[in-house]
Amino acid sequence: MINQLNRSHFYLIETAKKLISMRFKENRHHFAAAVKSKSGKIFTGLQMKTSISGAEICAEAVALSAAAEEGITDIEMLVVVNRIGDIISPCGCCRELFLDYCPNAEIIVPGVGGGKIMTPHELLPLRSTLLKQAKE
Repeated sequence: MINQLNRSHFYLIETAKKLISMRFKENRHHFAAAVKSKSGKIFTGLQMKTSISGAEICAEAVALSAAAEEGITDIEMLVVVNRIGDIISPCGCCRELFLDYCPNAEIIVPGVGGGKIMTPHELLPLRSTLLKQAKE
């Protein structure tokens, strides 16, 4: 498989890696995310881990919120990395966020050669079908 990533993707990955390398804190920040708008502006976010299981906020949500605070809604690409800088797949809740807030974004996920591109619809392929069935 040919690597799908280009210079913009690698820059976004490096931005997230730099953030987690600077801000990793045990039991607080284990993941970092970076999102890029169509205008090229980059927003970052750190996972906000809590002592209560299930009450944490994902790095992707923090980064998307930072963009929304500035009125930026045209997110073009997104990546999340773990504490050692590896690209990781977003959780189910974040996949739902992507479908609602950036349905056309390129999501960088782990793949051969470091990463590959997927869309929110590819990450949650049955969502529209399930929503339709729930309404019936």
